[in-house]
Amino acid sequence: MIAVEAGLYIGSVSDLKDVQMLTDAGITHILTVDSDEPALTGFHTKFVRALDDASTDLLSKLDDCVSFITEAQTQSELSAVLVHCHVGQSRSAAVVTAYLMKTQGLSLQDAYTKLQNLKPDVKMNEEFMDQLALFELMDCKVDTTNPLYKQFRLKKITEKYPELQNVPKEVFAVDPAQTQNAEAVYRCRKCRRTLFRHSSILSHCVGGGASAFSHKKTKIVTPTHEEQTQCTSYFIEPVQWMEQALLGVMDGQLLCPKCNSKLGSFNWYGEQCSCGRWVTPAFQMHKNRVDEIKYISICPLK
Repeated sequence: MIAVEAGLYIGSVSDLKDVQMLTDAGITHILTVDSDEPALTGFHTKFVRALDDASTDLLSKLDDCVSFITEAQTQSELSAVLVHCHVGQSRSAAVVTAYLMKTQGLSLQDAYTKLQNLKPDVKMNEEFMDQLALFELMDCKVDTTNPLYKQFRLKKITEKYPELQNVPKEVFAVDPAQTQNAEAVYRCRKCRRTLFRHSSILSHCVGGGASAFSHKKTKIVTPTHEEQTQCTSYFIEPVQWMEQALLGVMDGQLLCPKCNSKLGSFNWYGEQCSCGRWVTPAFQMHKNRVDEIKYISICPLK
């Protein structure tokens, strides 16, 4: 068990065996980030079930973990928290790194380096590093409306439900045809049925254009960079009207729920955008099949 700062320790499951050591260190709260919940008495506890592998979504739990630590420390000057996983190298390190980023305003790299200097055997798996990088991009607060977070959640859903059965309902955005607000929407060009909102668009880093398609060779004319990187489709989060077509099926066409005209395609394992970027999972709506509708507020004439 190593002290990270006043009132915060990082350790392993073996540290729980030495109750006297915990008492001497002033430990009052224990945060367990592991696959099994330990039997503990005499402490305030929080258990986060997590495996130390690429399938684990630790990002979605970071806010709760950081809150548990900070609330414990504010209860009393004598309160102290132990954050532990099985061996104290990866899962607990990810949580403590997130805490340092959030409370001390450190970058991911600086927070991780600080922790490694204190505990040299710390070694987070690459997936947790990627999740902390996204945490940093969201200003150290999980933003469920952030397009990058939505894309991350969709990837985790695909990994958790490989047969795509019993996918949580919250994965599907509310059907904009059933609600109304001032946000821009996109409608079927043929029948004008409202399909998705602007906030449902999942942005992605622009790919390398035609050069990213190894199976395609440009002939005679080499496209300009602007032509190469132009996206001809919107990649969006799944919407409620798609649910029946998506569950239990890995890929297929996306058809308008009203007129049945083809709008695009989907593939839970991903598709390549026209800009060359691979998007996973992919719910692709062709731009030439939809129209953007913006609402304009007009002041009444006096």
